[in-house]
Amino acid sequence: MSEHIYKSHNKSLLLYHLVCPIKYRRNVLNEEVSMTLKEICIEISTRYEIYFVEIGCDENHVHFLIQSGPMMSPKKIVNTVKSLTAREIFRLHPEVKRFL
Repeated sequence: MSEHIYKSHNKSLLLYHLVCPIKYRRNVLNEEVSMTLKEICIEISTRYEIYFVEIGCDENHVHFLIQSGPMMSPKKIVNTVKSLTAREIFRLHPEVKRFL
């Protein structure tokens, strides 16, 4: 299990399980794209207070187990993760964008 996040006046353990399907359930997540996705998530983790406990990639959807503090709403976490990962995958793998 994940560790608690300690701040100056609170202690929290918030875990979010996100399932993000690919558009039209297309099978675009091969090994190369999956590795890129995990690297992007590591970069997101260093820039924001979003910690990726687990990342599971299937061919047509991705599972994220995310831990965050109470300052960020779940909507903001989902919006941040989906927009940044999509933008970087489309930039690094243009064949994915063409396929969708």
